[in-house]
Amino acid sequence: MTMAQTSMTSPTRRILAVVLFNLLCYIDIGLPMAVIPVFVHQVLGYNTVIAGFAVSLQYLATFVSRASAGQAADRRGAKPAVVIGLVVCTLSGIMLMTSGLLLHYAALSALMLIGSRILLGVGESWTATGAIMWNIGRVGATRTAQVISWNGVTSYGGIALGAPVGQVLSGLPMPYGGLVLVGALSAVLPFVGFLLAVQYEPVAPVAHKGPPTPFRTVFWRVLPHGLVLACGSVGFGTISSCLALFFAHQNWNGAAIALAAFGIVFVLIRLVFARQIDRRGGLVVALVSLVVETIGLLVLWRCSGVFMADIGAALTGAGFSLVFPALGVLAVARVGPENRGAALGAFSVFLDIAVGLSGPLLGLVIQTMGYGALFMVSALFTLAGVATTLVLQRQAHR
Repeated sequence: MTMAQTSMTSPTRRILAVVLFNLLCYIDIGLPMAVIPVFVHQVLGYNTVIAGFAVSLQYLATFVSRASAGQAADRRGAKPAVVIGLVVCTLSGIMLMTSGLLLHYAALSALMLIGSRILLGVGESWTATGAIMWNIGRVGATRTAQVISWNGVTSYGGIALGAPVGQVLSGLPMPYGGLVLVGALSAVLPFVGFLLAVQYEPVAPVAHKGPPTPFRTVFWRVLPHGLVLACGSVGFGTISSCLALFFAHQNWNGAAIALAAFGIVFVLIRLVFARQIDRRGGLVVALVSLVVETIGLLVLWRCSGVFMADIGAALTGAGFSLVFPALGVLAVARVGPENRGAALGAFSVFLDIAVGLSGPLLGLVIQTMGYGALFMVSALFTLAGVATTLVLQRQAHR
């Protein structure tokens, strides 16, 4: 075999070929992220509660569809799950475009927008879960950590790419036709992915020995590691939902730089240190990661200026980066190979719940205890994750 052939068939190259579909899905998620609240509130005339609900509805749909996505990937195969997810994302983009075209009919436009958000949430869970399962089948279960890490890189990278593009498109001089353009691009990208995916060779699902394992059984098996993931995800929820508010409260400029520091360091840590999960073990990496995330949140709690806030955000991103893949490998190992998709779906539910609830709950912390307590409370959650990880380590040694 030549060097070129070796490069083309290397595990990383094989992973990238499929993880592209996850990237297209998350660009789709990023495109309307900053556009929808403005459209719902300023163009359609609904209040800020409805505008916020229009955004969060996607995450609720993702949460609800995690189980079906994982079970479908286990039973029907990963490729069909990805193909279905990309088709659903395409339909979501078409409905989003239609919502923009119907802007003079507020109720109908809002209805189409709600349908678009629900479909996008379903498309996300099917595409992301299917892409992980497909890649595990392509490169082997021993590279699960690498597969999950690349999925995470393309997830956050896709949102980072899509959000500014969506803002630019929404600002183009049309009768708020910007949403029409955002919707059109949101339909084209996953459709291109669909055309590519149908040409790829599928990976056969692992044969079930006996009746399929119920999802609730899989859920309880991944529960210990899922609880640690939930504790670590609170820090991410704090950064994504409250950091900009914190900067505004302090009359500081540069919240976007702090958010960028979080995202850039997050991606770099995944790229550079993902293989430490296989070398050191998932619990060791999770423990170190949660400690670093706690330090980052405490720096934010005590920071007195923009520079220290940027440092705190970067440390939080560095800490959170490997929490999901480090624990995900262990969660998947707790079930048989024929239930990997269900395990990933159940495990991801904990991130969905933590991020979904952290925004309103931390908003309540701000109202009752002030901004000073925001990051301290978040650090208490990550410390709880550290304590739970230590318990899991002790049980593993026994």
